[in-house]
This record gives sequence, C-alpha cells and structure tokens, in this order.
Amino acid sequence: MKDVLLKRIEDRKATVAIIGLGYVGLPLAVEFAKGGFKVIGYDVSERVCRSLMEGRSHIQDVSSADIAKFVKQGLFEATTDESRLKEADAVSIAVPTPLVKTRDPDMSYVIAAADAVCRTAHKGLLVVLESTTYPGTTREVLLPALSKLGLTVGEDVFLAFSPERVDPGNPKYHTKNTPKVVGGITPACTELATALYAAVIDTVVPVTTTEAAELVKLLENTFRSVNIGLVNEMAIVCDKLGVDVWEVIDAAATKPFGFMKFTPGPGIGGHCIPLDPHYLAWKMRTLNYKTRFIDLASEINSQMPAYVVAKVAQALNEERKPVNGSRVLVVGVAYKPDIDDIRESPALDVMRLLEADGAEVVFHDPFIASYRDDGHARSGVELTAAELERADAVVIVTNHRAIDYQMLMDHASLIVDSRNAMARTIKTRARVVSLAKTSQQSTWIENR
Repeated sequence: MKDVLLKRIEDRKATVAIIGLGYVGLPLAVEFAKGGFKVIGYDVSERVCRSLMEGRSHIQDVSSADIAKFVKQGLFEATTDESRLKEADAVSIAVPTPLVKTRDPDMSYVIAAADAVCRTAHKGLLVVLESTTYPGTTREVLLPALSKLGLTVGEDVFLAFSPERVDPGNPKYHTKNTPKVVGGITPACTELATALYAAVIDTVVPVTTTEAAELVKLLENTFRSVNIGLVNEMAIVCDKLGVDVWEVIDAAATKPFGFMKFTPGPGIGGHCIPLDPHYLAWKMRTLNYKTRFIDLASEINSQMPAYVVAKVAQALNEERKPVNGSRVLVVGVAYKPDIDDIRESPALDVMRLLEADGAEVVFHDPFIASYRDDGHARSGVELTAAELERADAVVIVTNHRAIDYQMLMDHASLIVDSRNAMARTIKTRARVVSLAKTSQQSTWIENR
C-alpha cells in the first residue's frame, strides 16, 4: 500500500481532500492544485462551497483568480458532500480547535472530521491532522477510530500530524515557503506524509512521532506568548518609571546576539497565540503539572485591554471629561496589522470595556467595514477630519499601514496610542498618550 501511494504521489495522480476550507485549509488546497494534484475541498458551509465554486475566495491570502482558474481546470472542487471523501488518496484535516470557557480544548470539530474520514476510509489512504491541538490527539483520537475499522495503521492506512503554520497577511512567508513539520504514527506514515507535502512545499521537516510534531506548534506559540507577556509587563514597568519603553526596546534590539525583539500592545489576538498554549496547559493538568510560564503570560496578556482602557480614562480625566458620555473612536479592530481577521482581537475587549464604562464607541478599520459581535452587527465609520474632530479620544489598537496617521495628528484632540504608531508623525494638534509612559508625562510627539 505504501509503495502504491508513493507512486501515485510522485506521478501527481493522487487525489487530495482537504477537510475545512478556512485560513489553513484553503491555502493548502491551492498549493496542492498548483502542484498538479486534483483537490476536493470538503466543508460543512454551503455558502463557502458555493462561493468557491463561483470563483470567489473568502480568504485574504488566496486570490479569487486562482480559485476560478483551478475550478475551471478541474483541479479544485468545493463540496458539502461527505461521500466525495471516498475519492481521496490523502486527506488533510484542517478544522478549528477552539477552547471552551474553562479553557479546555473543544475537540468536537476534530472528532466530527475523524468520523467523516472513518465513514469514507479505504485501504491505501493517508490521513494527516493539521489542526492545532494537545499532544497525543492523533494517537488518542484518530488512531483508535481508524483501527476500529479493521485497518492496520502503517500498513493498510497511514496517519500523521503536521502542524499548520499559517501567518495571515505575511508578505514574505506563506504556505509554500514555510517549512512543514511532519510526524507519523509509524515510519511508513512519516515517509508518506513527507512525500505528499514535499511535492508542493519547499521544505519538509520530519520528526519521529506525532507527539513531537504536535508539540512543535505549541512550543512555537508558547514562546511567542511568553515573550509578548514579558514585553507587555516591561511596558507597565516603564510606565511606572516614566521611561519610554519603545526607546528601551529599540536600544536593546541593537545587541547582535542574545536578544529577540518583541513589542508591547493592547493584548494578543488571532486563533493561535491566545489559544495554543492552553492546549499544552490543559494536557499537563491531566498529568498533575502546572505550566507556570503559560499561565503567567496569559494573565499579563489578558489584562492589557483593561490597561489600555485605564489609559483612556486617565487621559480623558486630564481633559476634564469622564469616560461616561465621551465619544471614542477605535482605530483598527483586526487582531494584527494589514489583515481582515478579528478572531480574539484585543480591540473587541477594548470596545466592550469602554462601552461598559458608558462611552459611545465607534471604530474604523480599512480592512473591516462591519462585523458581528455577541450577535450584534457593528458598522465602521469613515476616517475623516470631521469624525476625528468629533471624537473625545482616538484609540489606536491596530496599526494598519493604510491609515493616515498624520491625519490623526492633524485633526484629533487626544490620541491613546497602544502601538507606537504615531512615532513618525509631525506634531500638530493632538495630544498623544503612549501605552508606556505615565499620563502626567505625556507630551507632544517629536518629529524623528
């Protein structure tokens, strides 16, 4: 079975199915189609599948032109028909793995995908889980499910884990040129998964087990979470000392060894960094071990939206204005610059906290015209001189490059800048309050 599938992969005769056509699955489907493989994209959303079959992409990093081309060529098909998975030689599972309110993993999407695979499985099938999850998931959830079918993993069917490493909006690194880590249940599983991804991705990095591959992704994002937590706490330290944290970070970054630059902000967002470390923390709790770094970083990072709101309240107070009744314009609601993704964005918490204190909150984001939050629709406002002059405070939460920051300086009266976005503007009208400098010491931003 292994040799047959290796030959089909080598000859580009293998059909690849992708379960989940979101931020991970759709870019992966496009890479396989570019590599000459026939791709079946399976998703439970009729709206998503219909849109894709009409040649329209719903993912910023995937062009509609590419989708339309591959649909026309017969290399890509999106469907809600589970039975189409029977046609696949390889299946990649790229479904969400959220956390429940107790910060325990919600495995319902992975389990549903595994059930769909098992209902359509056949000899000679390679199954790869890409969804970020706790170490042991592939062996504890997918392996028993396939084994119950009477199929021997490593001989009849093949099972591996390969963590997604998608960075939405990254202009340099994307699916094809980001190294792909692969770990299989058996050496044969690793060999097949490596061969599949090597056919369309520049660099494949095999590891010895599925657990090692699962831990790679958790280590990567725990590293980022801990370092962001550290630099966020440093911002608070600098604020209390009256020191410019941005100056400190820039100076530290001149050291050519032993230091990696991270910058503070209003909190962390996206599907990965706020969530992934908690999969590991949860797994360790089942083994009676407390992951102290993870918990502390989460505590610091989760308090940053409230810290920003406190900055806004203090700055308004110095203008003899209460938060209650003030109009606050939030600039940027995406979780990071230059994308249209609001998942876990700290801007949402900043807005909720300001509204809880009685502020009238509006937002502007060049990538997001409207969104739904807690069942309520929100529409953005245009960034105009009149809108800026109307606001009692402008809060920069996401520093999109498309925003005219000099316009903010020229027409706003008060700006709370959580991203150091105003550092290169020329001083004119606005009073700027930095994330990491005491409000009493807030000054006009000097032209650098």
